[in-house]
Amino acid sequence: MRVAMYYSNKDVRLEELPKPKIGPGEFLVKVMTCGICGSDVLEWYRIKRAPLVLGHEATGEIVEVGEGVERYKIGDRVFVSHHVPCGTCRYCLSGHHTACETLHKTNYDPGGFAEYIRVPRINVERGVYPLPDDLSFEDGTLIEPLGCVVRGQRLANIRKGQSVLVLGSGISGLLHLQLARARGAERAIATDINEYRLNAAKKFGADAVIHAGEDVPERLRQLNGSRLADLVIVCTGATAANKQALQCVDRGGTVLFFAVPGQGVDISVPITDFWRNEVTIMTSYGAAPEDLEDALKLIKERKVNVHNMITHRLSLAETGLGFGLVADAKESLKVIIESQR
Repeated sequence: MRVAMYYSNKDVRLEELPKPKIGPGEFLVKVMTCGICGSDVLEWYRIKRAPLVLGHEATGEIVEVGEGVERYKIGDRVFVSHHVPCGTCRYCLSGHHTACETLHKTNYDPGGFAEYIRVPRINVERGVYPLPDDLSFEDGTLIEPLGCVVRGQRLANIRKGQSVLVLGSGISGLLHLQLARARGAERAIATDINEYRLNAAKKFGADAVIHAGEDVPERLRQLNGSRLADLVIVCTGATAANKQALQCVDRGGTVLFFAVPGQGVDISVPITDFWRNEVTIMTSYGAAPEDLEDALKLIKERKVNVHNMITHRLSLAETGLGFGLVADAKESLKVIIESQR
C-alpha cells in the first residue's frame, strides 16, 4: 500500500509498505481522509522519531474484521482515535485521561497518511466513533481537533457571558472561536499576524480582530468596554503571543495555554499580580473519549461549522505539499489528505 513517509516538514515521500495484517479483536480501515494537524509540523516534536507515517485525524471504512469483534462490521464508516486512555489508572479516574500512560503509548498502524490502517484491540474497544450517514468523511477529520478544543474549554470552565480572547487564528483558534460562541460567550476577539487568518476569524464568529503586532492589551480594552478578557486562549506557539497572553487577562480570569512554545522555552509569569488578582493559568492537552463524543455531536448538529474550514483537499502523493501549507501558516486553514485519490 502507499504511505506518505515523514522525514521532515520539507521531505515527505510517497513510499510503499505492506498492508497491515490484523489479529483477533482488531480491524482494518480503508482510510478515506486524514487531516494534517498543526502538531504534525512541529519538527522539534516529530523529527526525532523520523522516518515515520504521521496522521491521527483519520476517517474511513472498515474492510476487514478480526475474530471477536462484535460491535463493528465490514462497511461501517468510522472515525478512529489514535490515542486512547486505559480508563482505570489514577489519572483517568481523576479526569486527567490525557495524562494516562496508556494514552501516550497507543496508536494505530502505521498512521493516517496511508491507504490502510490496522486498529489495535484497545483502540477498537475504546476509540471508535461511527459516523452518521449524513456526516462526510472529510468533515469527520475535524472530530479530533474539535475534541481537543472541547476539552480545553471544559477544563477552563467557560461560562455564558464571558469575554474571550483567542491568540492565533489558525484552525484551533477558529474552532475555539466557534465553540466559545456556542457555549454562550458574550464577546469573542481574535488576533493573528496574518490578514488572511484575521479575515477568517471574522467569518467564523469573532466580534473583532486585532493584528498581533499592535498593542494588543490596549486594543482589547478599547474593544471590550475598557476591560481585559475573562478567558484568554493561546493557540499559537509564538513566544511573543504566549507572553502577550499574560498581559490580556482580566482580574479573576483564566489563561489557557492550548498551544505552547518549543521545548526549552520558558515564560516569565507576574506571579504576585496574578496572586493578588486571582488569575488562573492552565494547560490542556489532547482529547478524552467524552470530548470526542461531544465534538461529534457538535459537528452532527451543525453547532460548529467545520466544513467551510477545509481549504485544501490533496491526494496522498501531495502530502508533502500539504505539510508545506500547514507549516507556512499563510493562506490555508484545514488541509486534508484524501488517501484513495
